[in-house]
Amino acid sequence: MNSSKSLFTSITLLPEVGNMSRYEVYNVCIEQPQMIIAEGIWASHTAVPPKSSFTMLEIQIIAIFLITQLFHFFLKRLGFSYFISQVMTGFLLGPSIKCGHLDVYKKLLFPFGGPDILNTISSYGYAFFLFLNSVQMDFTLIIKTGKKSWVIALLSYFLPIMVGFIFIFLTRPIWLGLLGSEQAFNLPIIVISQSGCSFAVIASLLRDIGILNSELGRLALSSAFLNDISGGIFAGVGTAIVSSMDSGAFLTVKNTVLFFVYLIGIPLVGRPIMMWMVKNTPEGKPINKIYINAIVVVFFLLGLLAGKFNQPFLAGATILGLAVPEGPPLGSELVNQFELFSTWILTPLFVTCCVMKVDLTLCEPPILVFVIVGFILLVHTIKLLQCMIVCKYCNMPTTDGLCLALILSCKGVVDCCSFVLVYDGTRQTPESIGVMVVSTLVLATISRIGVKALYDPSRKYAGYQKRNILNLKQNSELRLVAVVHRASHMVHIKNFLNLCSPAPDNTLIADVVHVMELIGRTTPIFIAHRLQQKMGSTHNYSGELVVTFDLFERDHAGSATANTYTAISPQTFMQDDVCYLALDKNAAIIILPFHVRWTKEGLIESDDSMVRTLNSKVLERAPCSIGILVNRGNSATSNNNPMGYKVAMIFLGGPDDREALCLAKRFSKNLNNILYVYRLLASDHDAMGWEKMIDDEELREVRGAYVKLENVKYEEKIIEDASETTTFIRDIANKFDFIIVGRHNGVKSPQTLGLENWTEYTELGVIGDLLASPDMETKASVLVVQQQQQTNSISSA
Repeated sequence: MNSSKSLFTSITLLPEVGNMSRYEVYNVCIEQPQMIIAEGIWASHTAVPPKSSFTMLEIQIIAIFLITQLFHFFLKRLGFSYFISQVMTGFLLGPSIKCGHLDVYKKLLFPFGGPDILNTISSYGYAFFLFLNSVQMDFTLIIKTGKKSWVIALLSYFLPIMVGFIFIFLTRPIWLGLLGSEQAFNLPIIVISQSGCSFAVIASLLRDIGILNSELGRLALSSAFLNDISGGIFAGVGTAIVSSMDSGAFLTVKNTVLFFVYLIGIPLVGRPIMMWMVKNTPEGKPINKIYINAIVVVFFLLGLLAGKFNQPFLAGATILGLAVPEGPPLGSELVNQFELFSTWILTPLFVTCCVMKVDLTLCEPPILVFVIVGFILLVHTIKLLQCMIVCKYCNMPTTDGLCLALILSCKGVVDCCSFVLVYDGTRQTPESIGVMVVSTLVLATISRIGVKALYDPSRKYAGYQKRNILNLKQNSELRLVAVVHRASHMVHIKNFLNLCSPAPDNTLIADVVHVMELIGRTTPIFIAHRLQQKMGSTHNYSGELVVTFDLFERDHAGSATANTYTAISPQTFMQDDVCYLALDKNAAIIILPFHVRWTKEGLIESDDSMVRTLNSKVLERAPCSIGILVNRGNSATSNNNPMGYKVAMIFLGGPDDREALCLAKRFSKNLNNILYVYRLLASDHDAMGWEKMIDDEELREVRGAYVKLENVKYEEKIIEDASETTTFIRDIANKFDFIIVGRHNGVKSPQTLGLENWTEYTELGVIGDLLASPDMETKASVLVVQQQQQTNSISSA
């Protein structure tokens, strides 16, 4: 190294002193005071960037960022996560990968002591990363999770440790002869580190592959949480014992006791204080900045306090994070304040800096590599077998057990940094730490690819069973799932349920789910409010929803049942909650609110893209029929109307229209409701086609062939082209309170030919889009129905 180009004036490698094989001892001379800011490109020729610490820090950050993005640009196309790119950058910039003539530039970029400043700054980001991940954990999972999660979590952590320790003890002379005492001493540490898993890593994996709130995802999250907590406590006790072993039994016991006081005291004292902060924050208002600043100060003080009894600084961050009430307003505000800077800027830098300490060229002799790899394989094989055995005992599919084992074996950011931090504490040798970091890459890749290949959550939506209104038996109960996003949706859903005419011979079972975006926490929530009331939960989710539909059930006692739920999950996974509920409750139809909201004057008030995205995803994978409810603000449907509703059904033909007609006929069972069925036909229509024959059969009842229904009117309209269809729709748009149409998904008809090119809301179909158009002057509510897509569901599964 040419020290004249760095902060140092002299760097001399001294001979090895004593038994210090892990260390290189240097005699270093440094200029004082240090230059912090460079003089700039217009300064004298002596202005060299490496001589100023801040300029050098900026260059290092830019170099790491650019190289990481370059790796990720190619690796993400192969299905690798961003973490892999961070590690590869560390290998490239560190001593692991030799770059020939470019090595001199690597030394200029990271001169002697150069990474230390970057390491120090990025380590604060990593501490906040662990803190925020703990904030997003739901600590109440410990008492809410089932026996299955407890068994899987504890066995997957302690069983490999127990088997590994017994195996090491029985074969100890072999390892001492092959590896020597130092390497043999490290084998138990390898077993312990490989047995655990990180909740943050597992949650990130499940989020990336899209199964966070699937059945398997929820089980994996609960198991990972319990495994992580168990591993953290076990590691804390081990650290207290090992670090004090040379200082006597008294200090060992003292540090262990202080660790448990620290572990229990922070949540016991901190959580009530933070709950008080939440209680003193007005509903809908952000948390006071003073509270955020106070938590940050306590965060640093607890880190300093942990060092007093030989615990790492990061222990305080994790325990304090668990004590923070998850979700809004406090948990979500902490995540919003610190996530960008800590998780996406400083933590990737810290991962790269950690990996730069690893030298893969030292991974010799081969026998050592084979032994370490063998123990890693032993641990994960035990995990695999015990997960599959427990899942088989619980009647879970074998592939689900294999996927669960792969998920719990996944390694990532936390594991990689933990390995290197153990290495910093001289608890591992350079050879073993190199193998363990590489194993992190391999396990992360295998877990991601394996789970994506083996587990398809959408297979449970396959339409092997007919779940639609058309196939319901005469006078059978109607089961439906209704989705609510906003408080305004509740009124429209309740009016629709009234329109379904609940009666003793026309019973209705409605499962109403309030979907909310997951903010400030990792674990999705699904609450059945009837069960929640029985359990006496202290959380009050969706209180207005519960009251509204309890009153609806009371008004229709004996004829209708309304169950209410709250589903809190990431925006990208909300459709899974809706589809799972419909599947579980054997619903015939899902009612979704439209994403556009109108004022009473007929103007568009708001347009929610999140609601539209959810509707589109449910349309693709729903296990039953779907109805999209469009409310244009008709005052006649704003309350339960004792005089009944005037309902129009526009029938062009096809499965969606037949499904809509069956639902409309249920409306007519209330004699106060008047149903008009308009069938649009071309003058040269073919009455002998198979689809036409099925349409005629479904229309026979409303046409009076079987029985004359006094409150049902049937009329056929000869419509030749799309312009006449538009004119007809305009004529009837203001004559009714409610209009029901089919989506006509994949069906072509001359009455709508050409209108498809002008459709703005494709999820509504052509006729539904016309009625929802701002140009259409109507205040009628519109329901667009799509029949269960059975064939598509099976093929997609």
